[in-house]
Parts: sequence; C-alpha cells; structure tokens
Amino acid sequence: MDRHLLAGAHNAGRQDGVDAQAASIAMECRDDLLDTAVILDALALCHGHGSYLPRPYQETSTRNPRDVELRTDASDVAGELARHDQQYGTSTIGDIPCPLDDGCTDKERDAVRVYVRREWITRQESWPGI
Repeated sequence: MDRHLLAGAHNAGRQDGVDAQAASIAMECRDDLLDTAVILDALALCHGHGSYLPRPYQETSTRNPRDVELRTDASDVAGELARHDQQYGTSTIGDIPCPLDDGCTDKERDAVRVYVRREWITRQESWPGI
C-alpha cells in the first residue's frame, strides 16, 4: 500500500507527500534490518567470540563451524544496516562504521555488530515500554 500511495503522490505532483512516503518506507526497511541484525547478533554472542568467514565467501566441500557461520551472518546483516543508515541518514546515534566490503577484516565485522547493539539500545531507551 505504501508504494501505491507513493505513486499516487508522485502522479499528483505532491513532492512533500512523495518525500514523506519515501522516508516512511526507508524507516520500515531499517527497522526490519535492525531487528534481524539484533537477533542474529544475540544468537552469535551465545556461541562466543571468534573468527568470521572471509568476504567474498567461496563455497568449499568442508563444512564451516556453525558459530563461525552465525557470526558471519550477524555481521553481514549489521553491515547492511550500516549501509542503509549511511545512504538514508537514518542512524539515531551517528558514528556509523563503514559498511562491509570484500576483504573486510574481523575488526570491521566486530564494529558493525557493536553499532547494531548501540542502535538497538538507543531505540529501546527512546521507546519506553517496548
């Protein structure tokens, strides 16, 4: 429905309506990324600390340890949140780490996961009762 409203506002020449709808859609997407990133990060934290799979990942015949895959998935989604926040200016805390690129380091992966935790805590503090 949001896309329908966005198209209608665009066709009617109401740029303020287009901007408002686009911002709303961007925030919904961000909320989905944040929620997913926090859940994956919490699961990864339950499995301890350690290394990540390299980027780009090359499929091999050897099975990767589940904890390494989980940490990698958590950091990949966190990196997408950082990318989204940089692109749309939706960060609530600022100090957005660099989104993850091929060849990123474990330190960069840790940084985006820490960023997700800080964003989550800030959101929880600003929305009492949630």
